[in-house]
Amino acid sequence: MEKLDELKKSLLADGKIDKEEVEQLRKVLYADGVIDAEEVAFLFELNDAVSGENNAPEWKEFFVEAISDNILADGEIDEEEVKILSEKIGADGQVDETEKALLLNLKAKAKNFPAALDSLLK
Repeated sequence: MEKLDELKKSLLADGKIDKEEVEQLRKVLYADGVIDAEEVAFLFELNDAVSGENNAPEWKEFFVEAISDNILADGEIDEEEVKILSEKIGADGQVDETEKALLLNLKAKAKNFPAALDSLLK
């Protein structure tokens, strides 16, 4: 986690995430080939910190891809994943465009899309 905290400080120094920073995130987070729960939490923290800023379009794409890879590893969204997503998406009191893109991607790709998550799209 310490490594992620240092990375977070570096990424947020200018208050937004640019294309080069997305490439850096991809290298660090996918170094072991998977996105784990700690990295999912890290990505949501980053997104909350830069929500509404002039981020590179690659940020939204990476956020959606990385979290979807974790959540849909088995093709389904289970109750624990619903709880995590609901808590993380609601943490800052809003559902921003990046989080909406994530939800829409999950809805399109998951075998099931729970009503609790569907309600976040409204």
